[in-house]
Amino acid sequence: MGSRWCADCQKNVQVLNGVVCEVCGLPQDEAGLCNTCLADRPHFRSLRAWAVFEKPVQPALHRLKYRRDISLGDALASQMRPFVGELGWKIDVVVPIPLGKQRMRERGYNQVAMIAKPLALALGYQYAPNGLVRQKETRSQVGLSREERRTNVHEAFQVGMEVQGKTVLIMDDVSTTGSTLSSGAAAFYSAGAKDVFALTVARALPRHGLRHA
Repeated sequence: MGSRWCADCQKNVQVLNGVVCEVCGLPQDEAGLCNTCLADRPHFRSLRAWAVFEKPVQPALHRLKYRRDISLGDALASQMRPFVGELGWKIDVVVPIPLGKQRMRERGYNQVAMIAKPLALALGYQYAPNGLVRQKETRSQVGLSREERRTNVHEAFQVGMEVQGKTVLIMDDVSTTGSTLSSGAAAFYSAGAKDVFALTVARALPRHGLRHA
């Protein structure tokens, strides 16, 4: 792939544009809410992911995240733009999920911001890189069950901007259960946000390694 998002990569993305749960965005056979959201609805109004978390999106995100291939941020944002525009969400401000302090020191940049900023600018939305702040360090969500994920990020964030009456779009690179985004949404609603939507580049589907509790 190199540092480029090539034509073959663009062509082979598995876009999640079929029938999904109205809230969490998980693919399903019928419109409406999935059983999980009916039993325990997340805090965000709606979560959507652009693509399935597998090739070519998975290695692209790993290159962006671990190998400093920062140019992929602009490339992914550019291809995501039509998908996000078609959602019809009336967004005031875009906020990336922040890294913990240790991870930020190690990496030197927030990979989510590398996508969120150009996407926000392309769509004409305000971008607030510090709109959400981690108020506690959390362990990696990888390998945790649904309940462990939710506990890990419970009250993990505080709002770092004025959001009274605003509609916020929070962004992450990958969603599995949506626990991190739900925790961020809860913080925004507590701060007076009018509405909170959530968006990720990719969705890790159950068959791709989500270990259920």
